[in-house]
Amino acid sequence: MKKNVLIIGAGGVAQVAAYKAAMHNDVLGDIHIASRTLSKADALVAGILDKKALKRPGVLAAHKLDAMDVEATKALIKQTHTHIVINAGSAFLNMSVLRACMDTGVAYIDTAIHEDPKKICEAPPWYGNYEWKHRDECERKGVTAILGAGFDPGVVNSYASLAANAYFDQIDSIDIIDVNAGSHGRYFATNFDPEINFREFTGTVWSWQNSEWTANKMFEVKRTDDLPVVGSHTTYLTGHDEVHSLSANLGVPDVRFWMGFGEHYINVFTVLNNLGLLSEQPVTTAEGLEVVPLKVVKAVLPDPMSLAPGYTGKTFIGDLIKGTRNGEATELLVYNISDHEEAFAETNSQAISYTAGVPAVAAAMLIATGEWDCHRMANVEELPAVPFIDLLGRLGLPTRIRDAKGDREFNPAEFKAQKAKSKLA
Repeated sequence: MKKNVLIIGAGGVAQVAAYKAAMHNDVLGDIHIASRTLSKADALVAGILDKKALKRPGVLAAHKLDAMDVEATKALIKQTHTHIVINAGSAFLNMSVLRACMDTGVAYIDTAIHEDPKKICEAPPWYGNYEWKHRDECERKGVTAILGAGFDPGVVNSYASLAANAYFDQIDSIDIIDVNAGSHGRYFATNFDPEINFREFTGTVWSWQNSEWTANKMFEVKRTDDLPVVGSHTTYLTGHDEVHSLSANLGVPDVRFWMGFGEHYINVFTVLNNLGLLSEQPVTTAEGLEVVPLKVVKAVLPDPMSLAPGYTGKTFIGDLIKGTRNGEATELLVYNISDHEEAFAETNSQAISYTAGVPAVAAAMLIATGEWDCHRMANVEELPAVPFIDLLGRLGLPTRIRDAKGDREFNPAEFKAQKAKSKLA
């Protein structure tokens, strides 16, 4: 069994990962938290101890680390006898942390695709631009590297794999729908790092349609769905990580990602963007100061972690999958509902962070027990779906299924029965 976990980052997702890892340190062993700002890592440790979240007595330690420094990261991995690294920091860190893991032979997990700070919305497929270039090295060295093990990407990839392996003979389309029906009470804020958030929406929207990459503008294409629990919501076609791996791995002609936005968010975003305040390119002020507009906007907006107290409402994330089964048209909705207040009560975080942080810990636990210790680089849809989805339910992210038979909680026995019918057919 692989044990001992190093969590890189001290933001909202890292906080959830740290709390959940502590709650399951009987499986994960020593828990180490590393941040560029040591006080943030110390605060996470103090919060976990204050909640008495450790399942059993064990090591819970904070460390100062600049994870862009590969040699420093390698040294910390060795110093802490780490077996599994959860990269819950900025997406700018991915390639540095992955390199440290490949060089030291430890398992790697991240929750989002790598980004170059100087580039926005590169040409697809995004994984092919960075992470996938190291697949051969991971396999040659026997290094387990799980890419995009958050919720989206991550759990939604597993939902698609589940459907492909048991509920459909052929899938024609996968529409991933993400709606935050909660309220934080602020005039304007983003639920995760503003810099990463805005970068998703200022470039070209890439989707996979008719088995080819299709370009649109942000807020150009929308749809409205009547969703379980959260009700009717309008969502907009958005480029997103999981489209880039699902399109390559599942052979589905249409893979799209849809995110919900309120009119207020769209209006503020549009003004900021039109003024050039969301640019990642530096500008020089009249005083001769060089600043990056996007970083200035990030500095004046609320810290996403500060939104958690008092956040109310629920989130919906799921896959609407259409195709055929036994020659008949079939539609399946696989989804999760999370509650902001419940997430805060358990981990001092809001549900957006909760849905991204819990799956990363589930992935670490499956590596530790051997079920996902694949000794190669893999996206989540390439790994067994049932152990992951079943474990997520026990960790606080239950999955539900809605089809012609009704709406029900996912049951592994149902998957086995569906898969058996496929084999018989």
